[in-house]
Amino acid sequence: MNLQTFNSDLFSFLDASPSPWHAVESMAARLNAAGFTELMERDNWRTEPGKGYYVIRNGSSIIAWRAPQTAVETSGWRLVGAHTDSPCLRVKPQPEANRSDYFQLGVEVYGGALLNPWFDRDLSIAGRVNYRDSRGDLCQALVNFERPVATIPSLAIHLDREANKSRSINAQTYLPPVLGQGGGKQMFRDLLAQQLSVQGVADVDRVLDYELCFYDVQGAGQVGLEGEFIASARLDNLLSCYIGLQALLASSAGEGQVLVCNDHEEVGSMSAAGAQGPMLKQWLERLMPEAQARNRALASSMMISADNAHALHPNFMDKHDENHGPLINGGPVIKINANQRYASNSETSSLFRELAAQVEEPVQSFVVRSDMGCGSTIGPITAAELGVRTLDIGVPQFAMHSIRELAGSRDAYSLFRILKPFYELESV
Repeated sequence: MNLQTFNSDLFSFLDASPSPWHAVESMAARLNAAGFTELMERDNWRTEPGKGYYVIRNGSSIIAWRAPQTAVETSGWRLVGAHTDSPCLRVKPQPEANRSDYFQLGVEVYGGALLNPWFDRDLSIAGRVNYRDSRGDLCQALVNFERPVATIPSLAIHLDREANKSRSINAQTYLPPVLGQGGGKQMFRDLLAQQLSVQGVADVDRVLDYELCFYDVQGAGQVGLEGEFIASARLDNLLSCYIGLQALLASSAGEGQVLVCNDHEEVGSMSAAGAQGPMLKQWLERLMPEAQARNRALASSMMISADNAHALHPNFMDKHDENHGPLINGGPVIKINANQRYASNSETSSLFRELAAQVEEPVQSFVVRSDMGCGSTIGPITAAELGVRTLDIGVPQFAMHSIRELAGSRDAYSLFRILKPFYELESV
């Protein structure tokens, strides 16, 4: 796969993944096409060496792996981790509001969203819907309106002269999107049932509940005089999900190769499907029920936690440590924090640098300014839960947690080229 093909398919993946549930569906489709087999958590598992498998929890977290052909107790697992969720606006359970003939929906802010960019965008709605069919069975389906159905209009500067100086956003009152006019007392669940019917889900007796995200309908694309940048929603962290998936699919079978993409990272990871939950540990216990063998394998394993990094912003140079400001298209970034907000250490960093050198890809480092707080990732959580050596890395980007983010058009492919040989290492 060359750079152009990689980015073209990346754009298709991003556009098809407006919610964590759609992202997992997109990943599963690619795994199925590559011959991987889905396993259900409620079933007994039988795996064959060299074959590919995946398991999904909550529809929004996925673990994909190739069963090792070597003795995994001594060779260990090669794990790559990412997360499927992104900051956004989620629809409330009883969202309907009719004000001055405008139909609006109440929303809740999911994660640490940058709110200003949400105004004046063409918005659609996507996510998971649970419903009862005509037989009384409880069912679920993914919904995606796809077309622009809402917007959050800004207040004119004439009505708020201080808007460019001091306007703060009240999430309760400023953010409810406008979907239309008239129609009396519209019920959102009726609109969902109609949309499901449009998508071919005909037998919907009653919509019971849902988990839905607003999203910007503008698709992913390249920006810049020479196409230097990738612009899209949800680059944090669907970019890492896609990179890890492509590296897994491109790798030769043999070693124990794992990709885990968890939901709920943006809200702390503490859930049944999050990295601070039991999903990965339970997966490992099912494959290796004997504790001695399992712990031996973990001692020989390594996790690479992939989550985007803050690139050096030319308009805000003072927000970075002068020696640790990663450049877009300067290569993947090793993320380091002495207080263990990132799990990287000199051993795991050195292995990554060596792999990068072998494929002639550059590597950068990020350390937050000593007078600023530091974010975190699933890396330290997974390291603490499993006791596995871990490295935190990421592709540099601008506008993290905005409705539209910006990354380099070469960096994702560069990280892919490093993760592929990581999956194929005979020992880590």
